Amino acid sequence: MALTADQLIAEIETMTVLDLANLVKALEDRFGVSAAAMAAPAAGAGAPAAAAEEQTEFNVILTDAGANKLNVIKAVREIVAGLGLKEAKDLVDGAPKAVKEGVAKDEAAKIKEKLEAAGAKVEVK
Repeated sequence: MALTADQLIAEIETMTVLDLANLVKALEDRFGVSAAAMAAPAAGAGAPAAAAEEQTEFNVILTDAGANKLNVIKAVREIVAGLGLKEAKDLVDGAPKAVKEGVAKDEAAKIKEKLEAAGAKVEVK
C-alpha cells in the first residue's frame, strides 16, 4: 500500500534531525542525486572577484570524541537543538561527522570551543 503525499509529509514531520539527515543521504545514494543547492553561474568578468570573496558559512566537523565521550555527547546535545541522547551518541560515535553546517564564523568558533572544552577534536571548514 502506497502512502499519499499527506501521509508521507506527516511521517517526515515526526522524524528527528538525525533521521532526516539519514533519509536525505539514503535518497541521494538510491537515486544518484545531491540535495545540495546549485550555485548560480558567475557573470563573465565577475568570476575572479567571486572566487576572492570571503567564506561566510562554515561547517563544524567532529573528528574525534576523545577520551571523555560523555562530556562530548552532552555538548553535542546542547549545540544541536532537538537532538536526543541516542542521536547525539550516534553522531559522536560516527565521527568524523558534521555537528553543524552552514553557520556563521562566530558561531562556528563558539561551537568548536565548546566541543574542544569537552575533550573532542574539531575542524571548521
